[in-house]
Amino acid sequence: MSVQTGLGRLLQSPALQGKAGGRIGYLCHSASVTAGCKDGVLAMHQVFGARLAAIFSPQHGLFADAQDNMIETPHSRHPHLGLPVYSLYAEARTPSPQMLQDIDLLVVDLQDIGARPYTFSVTMLLAMEACGQAGIPVWVLDRPNPLGGTRVRGNVLLPRFRSFIGLYPLPMQHGLTMGELALLGVRHLGVQCDLEVVAMEGWGRNMAWRDCRLPWVNPSPNIPSLETAHVFPGQVLWEGTNFSEGRGTTRPFELFGHPGFDPFRHLDSLQERLKAGGAEDCRLRPVFFEPTFEKWQGQSCGGYQLHITGPRFNPWLTSLLALQGVYQESGCLEWRQPPFEYEEKLLPIDILNGDDAVRRWVEEDEAADTLLSIAQAPEFERYLEQRGSVLMYA
Repeated sequence: MSVQTGLGRLLQSPALQGKAGGRIGYLCHSASVTAGCKDGVLAMHQVFGARLAAIFSPQHGLFADAQDNMIETPHSRHPHLGLPVYSLYAEARTPSPQMLQDIDLLVVDLQDIGARPYTFSVTMLLAMEACGQAGIPVWVLDRPNPLGGTRVRGNVLLPRFRSFIGLYPLPMQHGLTMGELALLGVRHLGVQCDLEVVAMEGWGRNMAWRDCRLPWVNPSPNIPSLETAHVFPGQVLWEGTNFSEGRGTTRPFELFGHPGFDPFRHLDSLQERLKAGGAEDCRLRPVFFEPTFEKWQGQSCGGYQLHITGPRFNPWLTSLLALQGVYQESGCLEWRQPPFEYEEKLLPIDILNGDDAVRRWVEEDEAADTLLSIAQAPEFERYLEQRGSVLMYA
């Protein structure tokens, strides 16, 4: 039996449908599907008819067809239903009063991947704030966290490093569902809105995605597989460097490399660094790849594919140990310069990390224990307490 998502519960419950009064706005994307893989917009329209008044889309667009960061999606009309589609990754990233004037309820149904820099949680929380100011209630239709709901990893974002890829004090891998993140926003992060979370049925915190028996639909162009989602909370940090993070290949984020890098020369020392630093259940495989777009387009890059070999894999620790080794040994790794995700001054690596201490750890070649102490700051303990108060599932 498959997990029943919040969308599935809403579509099958006359009682919930009766509570969803008035005109509905639907914040969704291509991964907002039913257990039977039916498109969420069409399913909602089938149930609510003309009451479905507007569609809102996050970064990458309603159909996840827009690549990379800072590629904005224009407002449009749904190609089949003709409904307005308001982009929340356009000239603004918060719904305007004009966008909200024709709805009485916003229903949020986004498939997240459980990592702070993945922007869908920010889009949801900003939309909640806008709805709170407009007096419009918000329902969040919950979905599984593909990384599971037990592991919390990485340092907590500090306020001066806020950006669109991290507005709130969360660790790199937060261990929450979108519904739980919405509750965290209202109870602890200052988000004010009339919130209801439509919980899942049958999901547990220890469940792997395959145990949910739900279809996997890519939530964005560069998360083409579950493996990509599992490496993302660490491998996303290569975006803050001059190394390719594999965009423009069939294995984004699993691959990383640079035209001047010799993966065979550095393999043994990097593997030893990973082992000594406590990175488990992973291997680096030397590769050469040619991105078809983005960094180093059309050039052969030497690098590695990161392979997960077991359940103890820690993406944040593994990627930072690899990044530190490449920085210290290769002579060709440099920090990417701004602008990046609408931040014009701070280094991209710092807004990705959520502080500058991790970058200094890389530059100064400090021990793995020091990195773990950075993560275990008082902010991390505060987050764990707040997180404990919003957990909805055992």
